Amino acid sequence: MPVHELRVAVTATDYDEALVFYRDVLGLPEREAFTSEDGRVTILEAGRATLELLDPTHAAFVDEVEVGRRVGGHVRIAFEVDDSTATTRALEAAGATVVAEPTRTPWDSMNARLEGPAGLQLTLFTEPG
Repeated sequence: MPVHELRVAVTATDYDEALVFYRDVLGLPEREAFTSEDGRVTILEAGRATLELLDPTHAAFVDEVEVGRRVGGHVRIAFEVDDSTATTRALEAAGATVVAEPTRTPWDSMNARLEGPAGLQLTLFTEPG
């Protein structure tokens, strides 16, 4: 069976802050959003993948449904952008902490590392050309 989509699910303690940061500042288009007594979730398009933001209530609900207990954690996410330097500045102005400024890598891309909302560590990269 082929995989049709990679979806990364991130639990955001401050759901509204994370939604503004990733949707409005980083510019990930909103595909779908759901609100219920079990919490909120928004699915954002991220080029060839999606970023799914869940509030803690919904994350606990999903974990309970799928696993039977709370097990969710965090991962580092990498975003390919047109200009990693300009995007780093925009995200920094929106509250991200710059961990490492854009640097040319041995494979010739420009990479920056930031800490964004929801405790999510981000790599911004721009490919050569």
